[in-house]
This record gives sequence, structure tokens and C-alpha cells, in this order.
Amino acid sequence: MAVPTTLSGAELTRVHRHAEGVEEATPRVRCSLIVCDPALAASQPDEELAASALNALAHAVEAPCTTAANPVSTLAAHEAARLIQGAYARAEPDRDALALGALLAGYAMDSTGYGLHHVMAQTVVQRGLAAHGPANAVLLPHTLGALAWRCPRQYERLQRVLGEEPVAAAARLRERTPATRLRDLGLDAVALDACAEAAAERPQLDHTPPRADRAELRALYDTAW
Repeated sequence: MAVPTTLSGAELTRVHRHAEGVEEATPRVRCSLIVCDPALAASQPDEELAASALNALAHAVEAPCTTAANPVSTLAAHEAARLIQGAYARAEPDRDALALGALLAGYAMDSTGYGLHHVMAQTVVQRGLAAHGPANAVLLPHTLGALAWRCPRQYERLQRVLGEEPVAAAARLRERTPATRLRDLGLDAVALDACAEAAAERPQLDHTPPRADRAELRALYDTAW
């Protein structure tokens, strides 16, 4: 059972981290019961909420681009993207819409797996260089471009759903977060080299072909720095 307190969508996936003290060899499963109260799931302060929303949006935009994408997951992903974008159409975010969008985005990602964007963001997080939401928030406007030329039809469909350029939508939402560049999170050039090396080894890069090599990953980190 899970009761989400952010928009991460982890409760809908099988690839979440174990709780502290659980043996790593313990099989991972998706929760059989999820109790999502929007007042709790979208309860973070505004800046943290925006970063968490970009993490959810990253699930929604990457899921249709993976090799395991399917019609149902893509419909869920597009509705999630629409809800998340629409939640910020006014001064105060629509937290109910954000909570539902995050659930749908998590469902889509669980169905399809993840690729280039999440490899890059998770590598930063796993090396202890940034929190999960901010890492996704900073990188998404840059990794979206890498997904766009790999999956032009999927990107065009997303643009129709949003009614605007997805990169522009992500960049505008990123302005609501406290960090817009990797250097704002404390990363330096040495850290970027190490992240690119580690990310290049991740097998999930095969899910968004052609597989990104170290040079492309380093260049994307550079543009976000």
C-alpha cells in the first residue's frame, strides 16, 4: 500500500527504491493499493511542487518515446501532460489536477519503462548531487530536444496535446522552481564528467534509440549546466 506525498509517481512503478533497511535482493513490486489524497500528494510548497510536477511531466513525455510504448500508456501519458500543463494556467496551481496527472504519468512510465531523460536525471540523483525533483526539472527542457529528433511523430503529437512547444512548456514551468541550471544545484565540470561516464553505462538508454553515447550525454549536461 502507498500514500503518495509528492508527484513522483513512484507508487505506480516497480522500479522504486526500497525503504531504508530493506535488503537490496528483495523483489520489487508495484503497490496493490494506492490511496491518493490530492491535498497530500500535491502538498509541497510552491517551488518544490513545481519541480515535482516537472518530474511527473518527464514521465508523461518520455513514456511515448520508449520502445515499449503502447496505445494505452500513450493515452494516459498525454492526459497526464495535459493535466500538468493546465494546472499551471493560473496563478495558483490546481493541485487536484497535478495529483491526477502524476498518477497517470506514473502509470504510463511503469508500462513503458524509461530512457534517456530519466537515465540522466537519475544518475545525478544516485550520485548524491541533487534531489530527485530538481534534477528532473533542470534537465527536462534540454533532454526533450534529444527525444524530439529521436521520436518526431511522438513529439508532434505531444505538441498538439499541449497546444504549444513542449520544450517551451517545460521551460516555463521550470521558472517556478528555485534552480534552473545544474550549477544552481552545486554541480561542477568534474561532476558532469562523472555523470556522463556513469550514464553512458546504463542499459535503459537502449529504450530510446539510437542509444545516446557519452559525448551526447556530456553535451546535454553541458547545455543544462
